[in-house]
Amino acid sequence: MSTKKKPQIVAVGLDNNDGHKRITKGPDFIALSGSKETHELMTEKAIKIGEKLKKRGKTVETASFEEFDDAAHSVGLVRGDEAREAAMRRQKSN
Repeated sequence: MSTKKKPQIVAVGLDNNDGHKRITKGPDFIALSGSKETHELMTEKAIKIGEKLKKRGKTVETASFEEFDDAAHSVGLVRGDEAREAAMRRQKSN
């Protein structure tokens, strides 16, 4: 018997220098590692994304890519295409 896994937001912080293992789970997200500040920020943004989707009658599971991207952008995250363009600019400048 296979169990269908529910889609989730996965946030990973890469700036953990204090040795603490931070894991925060929500109904539709998991935040892993990061400094205290980064972990709190990731958790806050994941919760806000879920709230924005809920106001639209959606969940992480039922939202389209565009709906999710709009919700993420509305809480201050960079849109997927903007992130790609920024990464390409950084590569060209190196």
